[in-house]
Amino acid sequence: MFQFGYSKDHRPDLPQLKVNLSLLDPLGLPLTSTVVSGHCADDPLYVPEIKRVQASLARHGLTYIGDAKMAALATRSYVASSGDYYLCPLPARQVSAAELAQLLAPVGNQTQPLTVIFSPLAGAEPGGQPEPLAEGYEYPVAMEISLGGRPVRWQERRLVVKSLALAAAQQRTLELQLAAAQAEIAALHQRRQGKKVFTQEADLRTAAEQILTKHQVRDLVRLTCQTYEQVRSLRRYGARPPQVKVERTYQITAQVDEAALTHRIHTLGWRIYATNQPTAHLTLAQAVLAYREEYRAERGFARLKGKPLALTPLYLSSERRVIGLLRLLLIALRLLCLFEFTVRRQLQREGSPLAGLYPGNPKRTTAHPTTEMMLRTFEGLTLTTINQAGQVMTHLTPLSALQLRILHLLGLSPDIYLRLLQHSAKPSLKMSEP
Repeated sequence: MFQFGYSKDHRPDLPQLKVNLSLLDPLGLPLTSTVVSGHCADDPLYVPEIKRVQASLARHGLTYIGDAKMAALATRSYVASSGDYYLCPLPARQVSAAELAQLLAPVGNQTQPLTVIFSPLAGAEPGGQPEPLAEGYEYPVAMEISLGGRPVRWQERRLVVKSLALAAAQQRTLELQLAAAQAEIAALHQRRQGKKVFTQEADLRTAAEQILTKHQVRDLVRLTCQTYEQVRSLRRYGARPPQVKVERTYQITAQVDEAALTHRIHTLGWRIYATNQPTAHLTLAQAVLAYREEYRAERGFARLKGKPLALTPLYLSSERRVIGLLRLLLIALRLLCLFEFTVRRQLQREGSPLAGLYPGNPKRTTAHPTTEMMLRTFEGLTLTTINQAGQVMTHLTPLSALQLRILHLLGLSPDIYLRLLQHSAKPSLKMSEP
């Protein structure tokens, strides 16, 4: 089971295993899980996991949301043929750069109207301005594939969506790449000890092109190389007659191609999504917002590998014990998700945020507390038992107002905490000595 494979933790030197999870929205609650060897590809794992969900819930008509690896045609055709729905982005190998440019052409000439998607919290505050998150349009595609020897046909919606935040971030990155490339090319002419001096135009141009390729801006910059000649007269020296020497120096400049840059900026932030869900049940805006919430899956993995559950580093060698530990920690992950979802839902119903969770800032409030933050508030509770002359006295740290409110948000009575006093009066079990 422990095999070398692609490591998201950037540790290709360590063997690993792979955990496949399906989660229920909006809780982020794990439903099914599969543990496979670390060198398995992701694409073939989706259909078996979807089958486990279907067998567990015994119902259809669900929407499965996944990343680009779920967009394999075999996966989409199985979901469509089984009476369910899918929503996933299409990878670059299914939507070429030429096809994307063709889809964005009507947007550029303003012949394609766009739907603007706003934040679900837009207008929540009095006088607040709606915040646009994305914009896009959709078009239908008739799909057909042979699955198990029988043809499967369905109607797919392609959603052409631009994330405004992603486009702005990519543009900032692109501007930094251009500035860095121009600065490095300008530095080619600086002379200092140990630095190569280019005596051939071809060598200088090759070095500049390598810089542009490194910063991924080769198609956005035009290189211009100029040659300067300086004639020097060398006087007679000994038996050497007077000579005239011509020295050539080369100067290369990098100029941004504004037309190419404008075209590149126009394509930033765009992505194609695919779904077979009818528009009446899932609009373009709902699809975008639903996919944006899929960080919950990565958050579950972060909890598994991070401090809350501390699966890694893993020192077990028995595969049975590894799978058993994973299943135990997945139960704990379910509890973390339920704890958090219950409190957040109750806070939304009450319309009042929770204060006192941030150390050093007791007045700071939040309507989306994490389970880890709330559990930290219960640190330091102690049960003290004193046995003196046959008389037993106990003391239990009283709960604070914040701790009592968290119990209230969970729908729990403080009595479950006070019962510790009752149980502490009972004699403890002792091991009998041989």
